[in-house]
Amino acid sequence: MIDAQGHSGVENMRLDEALLDDALHSGRASLRLYRWDPPTLSIGRNQPLDAIEQRDVPIVRRPTGGQAVWHEHEVTYAVAAPIAVFGSLREAYCDIHTRLAAALQALGIDASLAPAHRPIRPSARPGSCFAASVGGEILVAGRKLVGSAQVRRGAAFLQHGSILLDGTQPSSHNGETTLAAVLKRPVRFDEVADAVVANWSHLASLAAE
Repeated sequence: MIDAQGHSGVENMRLDEALLDDALHSGRASLRLYRWDPPTLSIGRNQPLDAIEQRDVPIVRRPTGGQAVWHEHEVTYAVAAPIAVFGSLREAYCDIHTRLAAALQALGIDASLAPAHRPIRPSARPGSCFAASVGGEILVAGRKLVGSAQVRRGAAFLQHGSILLDGTQPSSHNGETTLAAVLKRPVRFDEVADAVVANWSHLASLAAE
């Protein structure tokens, strides 16, 4: 589902939670692509609020883990499904990123997955999701392009994350890149969303098996 109308942080997290609840009770797998209005800082479910330097912006807590993410110029994705659709949480993480990377490659981006046990940048600060990358995340020229997080609920899971179109992430120490920086042109929400959907036709059939 492409949800091009921007929603508040609270509403976006409510909608993602609803997808997870549906996956748990119906066995369906879902993909949602969406925006944020107004721009919002999301923090991980276990991240202490006193570690966040920016307090003059809307802030929402995610149901997933991970660190802070500034949501503005991006395509946000959410996948909710029974874990058995992918085999395991780790397999889901890598399979979803593989399909996102394929969508980005279709746009001319040389996207690849970070190798397992990739070391954290020594200069990275702990506050930002985009400060460093770990195994299985999507990189371009060694810089992180997509930040993702997961949560499990019973036999189902939710994974959501940010595909950066433009802009910067707070406290990232330039650990990230954006589609606009790589392609050297503005990149629209709809062209990225369409490319992702084109690589997702397998999802419904897997959930039905």
